[in-house]
Parts: sequence; structure tokens; C-alpha cells
Amino acid sequence: MKSCYLITGTDTGIGKTTVACGIAAALRHRGIDVGVMKPAETGCATDADGVPQPADAIQLRWFAGRDDPLQVVCPYPLREPLAPALAARRQDMVLELSRIAAQVSAFRSGCEVGIIEGAGGLLVPLAGAASFADLAAACDLPLLVVVGNRLGCVNHAALTLRVAAAAGLRVAGYVVNTLRPQPDLATETNVALLDEVLGPSLGVFPWVGEIACTAADRTRLAAIAEGSLRLDALL
Repeated sequence: MKSCYLITGTDTGIGKTTVACGIAAALRHRGIDVGVMKPAETGCATDADGVPQPADAIQLRWFAGRDDPLQVVCPYPLREPLAPALAARRQDMVLELSRIAAQVSAFRSGCEVGIIEGAGGLLVPLAGAASFADLAAACDLPLLVVVGNRLGCVNHAALTLRVAAAAGLRVAGYVVNTLRPQPDLATETNVALLDEVLGPSLGVFPWVGEIACTAADRTRLAAIAEGSLRLDALL
């Protein structure tokens, strides 16, 4: 296997899934066997049988062109929009870091490039007191940080990278994600300031609007990721 990354973000709701889908689609278009996983997803709507359906994981699987069982892509779909450790506890479940790490190891053995998406930011509790930073350390996963381009993101990005460095984690790079179609003063100036403070990004992912699990959107996101990100740095 070539590489495997944990995609984390500067906050929740900053487009980790969209960026991950774009990267997965672009690598697939290159002919690379890319695997995707979201170990725990919260805020899942339930189907007619009351089973939580992890929408992000479903999108990841589609854009990567995979047919893996959904329970492999997302072993822990959780109903409430909370940190995974708390959402699981409120469903009378206990998530264990060692078990999740074993599931990640099994997943990464079956693809050339692996993309593992976290929930929220790096220090969000995943299993008990263990965070996604602890999962990255346990599985030796370099980080790909998605920075949502909005006011405050420079501080959030710097904090994330400093926490990663303090934990001994390797950061493969960061991607600036455009969160709205129209810029404001902060979003117009953040990219240059991030470059000054943190060094060059892997690229700026543009505003793409809503995405759906269609062949047209898979082609569209693949082209956008290929044109806006330095994907070769991940291979």
C-alpha cells in the first residue's frame, strides 16, 4: 500500500467530506485503488427500520467507486450529532480505541491509498477520553487537515498543527476549503496569511455547492480536485 491518511479539520462543518470525496474521485480517475473509511459518524438519520444511515460514509464510498459493505466503511453510525464517544455512550455503546485501530489496520491493507475521515476536529473524543489524535498515533496515520476558509480559521489551523506536532504526529499538509460562493474580506485574505503562518497549502478547494452520488458529480469533483490540489504530494 502506498499511503493512508487521516483527514481531520479545524472544526465541524468545514467540508472534510467534500474534500475527501474530491480526492478519492480524482485518485480513482487516475486508476489508483483508493479506499475510504469513516470509523464513526454522528448525526445519522435512521431508515424505516431505525438503523442509522451514515450519509458522509455513503458519499465517500460512492466517490471512491467502492462497493465495500457499509459496516466496513463506517463501523459505528451514531444517531445524535455529538462527539462520537458521547453519542455512543448515549446509545449504550462503548467505543474502544484498540478495536477501532484494528479495524483501521484491516481496512488499510486492502487498498493502495487509504482515506480515513474523522469527525469534527483532531481532539474530538472518539472512544472514552481517546481522541482522533490518539487514533492517528495508534495507527501511524499522517494527517491531512481541512481548513474551512472563514474568519478565525488561521487561529484554528495553527492550533491544530501545533497540537499535532506536540503529539508527535506527522502532517502531510493542509487544504483550504471554500465554504461559501461569495468571498468576504476574511476569506479573501486568509489564504495568504495561512501561507505566511503555516507554509504553503496543498491547494484551495473551491466552492462546489451541494454534491450528490451521481456519475456526473463524481466526474466533476475529480476534475476540481485534480485542478486545485497538489495530489502528487499524497502519493
